[in-house]
Amino acid sequence: MHPNAAFRMSSDADALAFAAATAFAHVFGMTPAGPRVAHAPVLVTGDAKLRFHLANGNALVPHLDGQSALLSIAAPGSYVSANWYADPAANVPTWQYSAVEIDGPARVLTPAELDDLLDLAAATLEPRVGENWTMAKMDPPRAAAMKRAITGFEVAPAAIRTTDKHGQNRSEAAARAVIAALEAFGDRGGAGEMRRRRGW
Repeated sequence: MHPNAAFRMSSDADALAFAAATAFAHVFGMTPAGPRVAHAPVLVTGDAKLRFHLANGNALVPHLDGQSALLSIAAPGSYVSANWYADPAANVPTWQYSAVEIDGPARVLTPAELDDLLDLAAATLEPRVGENWTMAKMDPPRAAAMKRAITGFEVAPAAIRTTDKHGQNRSEAAARAVIAALEAFGDRGGAGEMRRRRGW
């Protein structure tokens, strides 16, 4: 995470809300062959744990249960040109972004918990694309075969670290100049993140 304490989310609850909204993580773990990373949708449960599933062929699956896992969750960021500041010669380009790291022990989900995870995934993610698919729409033998090919995991957070870097260390004039440049370039999301962080 960024070393500047100015670039922090205000609470673990905010970090978990960001994780829930982003809903996708890089999952890191150790294997006998060295560190490996998987990429998976991740959901935050009501008791503040993170659940995801991996294909059984993933290199992490045989080694993750009972081990420490690190989930890295990041949203798209924005490149900032030094030319956007009043004095480009006194500045450097930078990248503005939000990211959360969560680590803790991982455990394998029971078959019933895996069913719950798949139902939660559909209930959470389908509305985001205007759809209503559920596992109940699958042919039961096909659904059972698909579930046999995956393993669900839960991570209970032992540590949460955050970066929420959107120009908080800049003057109001500099921040407004960057917002204007981002909007002119078409990066309304990046401009919106700067406004959010400033309370504008």
